[in-house]
Amino acid sequence: MTNIAMWSGPRNISTAMMYSFGNRPDCVAWDEPFYAFSLVHHGNDHPMRDEIIAAGDSDWNSLVAKCLGPAAKPVFYQKHMTHHMLKGYDRGWIKGLTNAFLIRAPERVLSSYTKKWSDVSLRDIGFVEQAEIYDMVADHLGTAPPVIDTDDILANPRGALTRLCEACGIPFDEAMLSWPAGPKPFDGVWAPHWYNAVWASTGFGTAPPPPAPLPDHLQKIADAARPYYERLKAYKL
Repeated sequence: MTNIAMWSGPRNISTAMMYSFGNRPDCVAWDEPFYAFSLVHHGNDHPMRDEIIAAGDSDWNSLVAKCLGPAAKPVFYQKHMTHHMLKGYDRGWIKGLTNAFLIRAPERVLSSYTKKWSDVSLRDIGFVEQAEIYDMVADHLGTAPPVIDTDDILANPRGALTRLCEACGIPFDEAMLSWPAGPKPFDGVWAPHWYNAVWASTGFGTAPPPPAPLPDHLQKIADAARPYYERLKAYKL
């Protein structure tokens, strides 16, 4: 059994990655286990907030046990948002998983995020928390855990996924390169707000053009996030 935790921020092809793994016949996928928890305990507003809380588990210990526990298939892929790991809660359990880190340039993240939700801060895009979790895992392993950049996945899905699977200790599967269009049974309840583009997809597609220049208030957030992105990028597969 391999419990893979993929740590990323939002708008980072994280759902496409979940669809890629979820299309493997040997894999169970879980969409953002701590979303409801973060909404309840952080109190921030989000689209469909009440529905997400009602549908999800908001108990930290219960969620941790499920993440570490067995699944119905040999590969248990967990799509985690780094900013859901709130301060004051012990993250040590993460060291019991096979961890990987999905990164994307902050300008691309912010350009995509604000098309769906205009209220955004550095915390909302998870770069700081991603670096914190990366450091903890690297210290535990004594070596760099796998880091994969979205640009590399979009440029060469087969090559990038082959390297990622090898780093996670599982074989690459051709089924990861495509999936059926439309909703998936493992989508979170929030999917109707966020997943319209990935629902229309049947694979990773091609890299989008560079985003238009950000307005000043968003560029300040991108500038604050960039050192964390560049630090992890130095270790990408």
